[in-house]
Amino acid sequence: MEEEDLRTRGLLGVHHSSDEEGEDEGPDQEPDLDWLEDLYEEDDVDGDFAVAADNGKKRSYAETARMFKLRRNLDQLDCFYRQKEHDVQKAREGLKQCHQNIGSLIEQRENLEREIEQEKAADNSVAVFRLRAKHRQLCLKLHSEEELEGHMNTELRQQELELSEAEVEISRFSSLRQEVEEEVCNHQALKAQKASTRLQQERKASHKLQLKMQHLRDNQEAMMKKEESEYQRKIEEGRANRKIAVKYLKETIKRMQQKEAEKEQKNRELLEKRIQAVKSLKSNIAATQESLRVQQSRAKANTQKKEQQQRQLRESLQAQGINSIKYMYQQKQLEEIKQQQAELEERQKLKRAAIVAKILQEEKLGKSRKRNQVVLPKSSITNKFLSLERAREKLSYYLDPRPSSPVEERTAILREFSDISSSSSASSDTEDLEETALQEVDHSGPAESLAEPEFCGLWEENYKKPLITKTTLIQTDSQEEPALPTEKLDGPAKKVHGKELKGPPFISKPDVILFKDFEVGKMYKKKVILTNTSYTTTHCKFVRVSGQIKDFISINFEPSISLSVGMSCDVQTVFQPTINEDLEGEVQFLSAVGPFSVPVRCTIKKCDLEVDSQFIDFGSHVVGQTISRTITLTNKGALGTLFSLVTSPSLSPETSHLQMSPQISANTPQETASQNTVSDNQKSCASIEPVELQTEQESQEPSAELQHDKQEESETSAVGPEVISDAKYVPESSSDSNEISLGNVREGEIGPFQTIKLEVFFTPTIPGEAKLDFDIQFSNSSSKPIPIKMRGVAVSIPVWVVQPNVDLKICMFDSLYQDSIMVQSRASTALKLTFDVCPEMRKHMEILPKTGFIQAESTFNAQLKFLPRLSLSKDGRKYFDSDTGVLEVPMTVHVAGQVQPVGFTVHAVVTSSDMQFDQTEMDFGYCSIYQSVKRTARLTNLSLLPQDFGFVGVPEFMDVQPNDGFGTLLPHETLEIDLIFSATKAKEYNFQLTCKSGANRDFLLTCRAVGVRPPLELSHSLVQFGATAVGDHSTALLYLLNKQADRAQTRPQVASVLKDAVTPVTPRLFCFSPPEHSEIHISPSAGRLLPGEKCLVQVMFRPRLVEQEIREEAQRLHQRAKSLHEKELERKRQAEQEVQLPTARPANPKICKLSDELKTDKQSESPEPAVIQPGSELYEQARASLLYSFTQRYSEFTIPCFISDGDPPEEDRQAQPAWSPFNTLYLKLQCLAVQPPLVVISNDGNNIIDFQQVAVGEKVIKRCTVQNISKEYLDLSTSVLDISGTFSLLNALRCMRPGKKHTLILAFNPTQEKKYCETLELRNKTITLEITLVGEGVVPAVTLSHPEGPLDFGYVFENESKSQVLKLQNNSRISVGFKVLLASVSPLRPQGGADKVELLLGSFIDSQTLPTVGTQNYSGLSVFSVVPIEGSIGPEQSQDIAVIFQPDHSSVHYSDKLTIELMNKSKVCVMDLKGAASSNNMYLYGADMLTVPIESLLPPLTTYLPQLAESEVMDRQHVPLLVTLRATYSGGAILPATRELHVGCINSAQTKKSVEFYWDNVPSLQQQGFNVDPVKGSVEAGEKRTITVTWTPQSGYKPYEVVRTCVPLTLKGSEMNVYRVTLMALVSVTEERRLQHLDASQ
Repeated sequence: MEEEDLRTRGLLGVHHSSDEEGEDEGPDQEPDLDWLEDLYEEDDVDGDFAVAADNGKKRSYAETARMFKLRRNLDQLDCFYRQKEHDVQKAREGLKQCHQNIGSLIEQRENLEREIEQEKAADNSVAVFRLRAKHRQLCLKLHSEEELEGHMNTELRQQELELSEAEVEISRFSSLRQEVEEEVCNHQALKAQKASTRLQQERKASHKLQLKMQHLRDNQEAMMKKEESEYQRKIEEGRANRKIAVKYLKETIKRMQQKEAEKEQKNRELLEKRIQAVKSLKSNIAATQESLRVQQSRAKANTQKKEQQQRQLRESLQAQGINSIKYMYQQKQLEEIKQQQAELEERQKLKRAAIVAKILQEEKLGKSRKRNQVVLPKSSITNKFLSLERAREKLSYYLDPRPSSPVEERTAILREFSDISSSSSASSDTEDLEETALQEVDHSGPAESLAEPEFCGLWEENYKKPLITKTTLIQTDSQEEPALPTEKLDGPAKKVHGKELKGPPFISKPDVILFKDFEVGKMYKKKVILTNTSYTTTHCKFVRVSGQIKDFISINFEPSISLSVGMSCDVQTVFQPTINEDLEGEVQFLSAVGPFSVPVRCTIKKCDLEVDSQFIDFGSHVVGQTISRTITLTNKGALGTLFSLVTSPSLSPETSHLQMSPQISANTPQETASQNTVSDNQKSCASIEPVELQTEQESQEPSAELQHDKQEESETSAVGPEVISDAKYVPESSSDSNEISLGNVREGEIGPFQTIKLEVFFTPTIPGEAKLDFDIQFSNSSSKPIPIKMRGVAVSIPVWVVQPNVDLKICMFDSLYQDSIMVQSRASTALKLTFDVCPEMRKHMEILPKTGFIQAESTFNAQLKFLPRLSLSKDGRKYFDSDTGVLEVPMTVHVAGQVQPVGFTVHAVVTSSDMQFDQTEMDFGYCSIYQSVKRTARLTNLSLLPQDFGFVGVPEFMDVQPNDGFGTLLPHETLEIDLIFSATKAKEYNFQLTCKSGANRDFLLTCRAVGVRPPLELSHSLVQFGATAVGDHSTALLYLLNKQADRAQTRPQVASVLKDAVTPVTPRLFCFSPPEHSEIHISPSAGRLLPGEKCLVQVMFRPRLVEQEIREEAQRLHQRAKSLHEKELERKRQAEQEVQLPTARPANPKICKLSDELKTDKQSESPEPAVIQPGSELYEQARASLLYSFTQRYSEFTIPCFISDGDPPEEDRQAQPAWSPFNTLYLKLQCLAVQPPLVVISNDGNNIIDFQQVAVGEKVIKRCTVQNISKEYLDLSTSVLDISGTFSLLNALRCMRPGKKHTLILAFNPTQEKKYCETLELRNKTITLEITLVGEGVVPAVTLSHPEGPLDFGYVFENESKSQVLKLQNNSRISVGFKVLLASVSPLRPQGGADKVELLLGSFIDSQTLPTVGTQNYSGLSVFSVVPIEGSIGPEQSQDIAVIFQPDHSSVHYSDKLTIELMNKSKVCVMDLKGAASSNNMYLYGADMLTVPIESLLPPLTTYLPQLAESEVMDRQHVPLLVTLRATYSGGAILPATRELHVGCINSAQTKKSVEFYWDNVPSLQQQGFNVDPVKGSVEAGEKRTITVTWTPQSGYKPYEVVRTCVPLTLKGSEMNVYRVTLMALVSVTEERRLQHLDASQ
């Protein structure tokens, strides 16, 4: 061991030395011990590694570690040796290269010496000096190479020495290397042994698992058989019970029908009675109206009489000297008092009558209760309370000040009416109506008795109850189950034998019947023990199960006769759930002492999720560390779910309700319910006090809105956690996501009763507090997200800047600004500080001092100087934004001994005092001396400070506005300045305007203009149009004159010519330029005028509505409609509230719905004007509204007229002439637009009627409606359309009254494939309305998918059908109509079979020729049918046409012709239809035709008999077939003849049997040269097979000899048919002769 330790130490020493020398080569490789640790873990688990491979002893960990250390050191020594060997090889190569360089340099030196000698001999001193300098340089290089050679020799010897030392070290450890290799071999063998052992164990475990699975499958099969037998037994029991129930159900239905008949009879009688009452009521109303008229006339006469009496009385009193006014006033007061007393007495009588009616009604109700009431065991105290409660209700009922019910009001009205009417029949009818009203009141009263079933059935029969009753629940209404009082409610205590019984008479064990985590479809049973806890012997009886769980719970209870105190009995509860919901209820029992119940609670599988901690505090850690924590997520429920971790930083206030804790969210609905209750109480109080009704409603509106918002929040929270995370969460901040992060497990599945560990990490990078909130969300909607909050504090470095952001505010260029920088230290020693300014900002920013020492736990102040220069944008481009002027410079403070520097930032906004014009030069252009030209310049203050400005030195021909060019500009404010130029002479103007700022800076604006005198003149420079209707047009005429012929001299027209000169008279070109998209049109807009010539110019004004006004009107209409809708909803809501408030009922859901709709509409915003598209419904409504409300609109236009200097050059008349902009004339137009009297109201008010694309040959009709919106009659006429054109007007015009409408009927019938356009004018003396007619003729392009040729359906069974689909493709851009025609049903088909007779008599030459319409069905129905027979195909679409073949008897001559025709009579295709039918599933074809292809004129060739036995088939007549084979003679040789027969099997649902065929007497055929292939075979359903018949003439064949033979061919399928095939062969030379003749003719 000592020797090995020494060896190891020596090896380690070599290793360390190699590391020190070869530090740059690469890092050391650590040994891989992972598999060693796995090996020892497996040893602990399996125990298979306890025995070694060689010596059988247990290997220790130290020995194994020693082996791997030796292996690692040996590998490192080998690597070191290879590296040294590589260094030696590299040094040798370098030395060899050095030798080569030295040799080449010596050779070059010798060559130079020879050249020097040669140049000396030639006496070339210049070359000698040059060569000597080159020789010196070469000698220096040679010397350096020799020194390098010596150095490399030394290095090579050193490398070889180290290589030898490494070889010595390797040889020293050769024994250890051998030992390591042996250990590795032993380890590999041990690993292989362990693998084989594990393989055997896995095989055993797999075998056991297979046996276990087989056992489970056997158990499942046994359980399935058992369940199936149980299911059959239940079915049989159900059938027996159903038979019994049907018997009673029939009786019940019979009784129901009788009752329905009686009820219908009563309703009929009641209806007749009411009809009579209504009739009498109508007569009474008429009589009453007549009596009222009489009374009114009588009252009027009485009034006149009283007035006359009062007038006479007043005169008499005045004659007597008495005050007549006072006397009459006193008399009037006395009459009013008497009238009030009479009214009071009448009201008292009515109230007494109402009280009596209520008492009578209450007595009737009491009697009905006594009749219907069922006596139940109740305590005496309870009866007392009930009686007191009823007495209180009766008293409140009598003294209720509420208004009478509608029935009572109707009764009172009828009584008053009966008092007024005088007829006796009316009174009797009224009494009938009163009785009906009282009956309705009786039925609508509160029913406190038990409800009876609607009809009686099986339950009415009396039968003995067995001792053991199995109670099952029957679905009835909740009103049919009488509520039993339980002792668990607040009831008085019972006394038994003088003792007080405080609890229930029986107690159950368990106390609550709990079915936890149930599954739908399974059955659960629980046993409950009832124990008698009363003080007497009693018994109990099962009553019922509460209504919520009665459909799922059944009770098996054997009632005992009596139970002593402490005795118990068993109750079995069976629970069969069918819905997946939590259920609660109770099982009610009845005992002699009193009723009691056992609660039942059924809960579904749920997720119960929780975490061990919802708040994780990482504490304080230094920047750079990594801390991890673990969160344990536990599912205590029986239902698994998916979970995901979603980060959720602080939410906005609008979404804060989504982060409520479960307790708060659970309390929210209770608080809402309490608020609703309070609001309802307030409403009920408001009904008692109608004076405060308005105030209460106003106070309740905010609460209603609050409840609506809460309802929206609850709907949002009910969407689920996944939706909330998608909708509300915002991405987390970068600091939180970088410092606090989640582990790898972010989502997954947690099963029932499972626990999952979730890791979180805290890696602080920035000092301060780090936060991260995330939610654990679950896929289960009932599981609420679990919020997790994590906090951590990162402690910064010991030195920092107190104010990390230094803000210098707004700074001006070339001004000095200073600030102080304070550095704080918490270290315990003094530290050196170095302030570093980035190189780009050193010209503008400086910190003094640059270096300093900060003492322990103190501060250090430095001075910052900032002097921004104009070169800041170039120097500090990285930190300075020249557009915004914002400067942000990062500064660094280096601290000695601290790796991370301290940074702070200097902020400033640098601005200048510049002002800028939007253009550097203002060009006024060519200005007439008679007009002024205005241009607008924009002056902008680029500084962040306000500046004063003013224009100085303005010329006299210029004017600057506003305020004569003086003012103040705020920061970044732009002011529009109007520059007005008025030329005084015809010359060129060049000048500058100077704008001086408050900072004494001048800003110049260069201006130029040319004053001219135009050569042409307008006859009128101002045109005033008359009132023109919108949509109509007005025209004005004026002249453009060229008066140059009248004078010989003209003014100079360019700036270079300032003196008067004679200019030649030339023609002038002119051009008017009206504004784009304006209402002005000028014709001609351009032309040429000779000297002295004038041109007539037509100016047209066509007013129309402005697009922006239409959009604004559309927006206004939308807002108006929305406000009207809101008012309507508000009115309905107030009406509903007025109905609901007096009755003190809870809020109607309709009111809530209306309020919700109102709030939703208020939230919706009106569309912007830019969003409204032309052609939309809202746009056209706005356009029509503007037309109807249009009054008038006045506008002015100034139109320029540009004039050229002359004609184009004579060399090129197509060239553009020179235009003189200074010769421009201006025309001013004044336009007035008024409302049109006639408008188009159809087609959304559009005057363009587009017939779109129409197929050539078709005719399309459209209608256009116009309306007279003026207040005058309109007599209309139209323009004449093109007589030979495609458009036509189909009706005449009439005189239209105001508001009248008229419809124009227009037709379009294209004849060619092109576009058509024509204008129709509706004329009146005040308006001309133009309607544009547009259409396009298109030739339809329709193709068929089926290729050319007949459509063959093959063979089918008779009375079966087969279909094929043809696809019509419409390749045109219009819809195309089509129809499908069959020749068999065509009306043009010859009658009486004339085509068939012609075929038989003269045309049947070729045996393959078939008639167009072949055999038809015996039933008279068409053999071939098509679906659909007509239709329309849309543009670029296709239509499938199904052709159905359905024969009713066997035939091979079914045929027809199908034609597809378009609506313009063009044909798409014409194809033949063929088909064959068979009575069995086999068919044969390919032979020669023996009969004509017309079946109706000949009897059938063979009679098909029914299915016969095999012996009978042999005897019946064979079906003859003829096969003709023609061999050809060519080139002196005879070519064999070949024919093909086809055997097929029909695929049908009737039979799937295949067909077999075989030939008989084949050897006899071969003797005559015939060969059949195959001889026999079979054909599957839906397939066919080819039989090839070949004839080769035998030797000795005579020319023109016909070889004939007969052979039977048997087909066996659903039937067996034998065909007598006649083979006839001959040699034909016709073909050879035909070919020879063709060659001769060529």
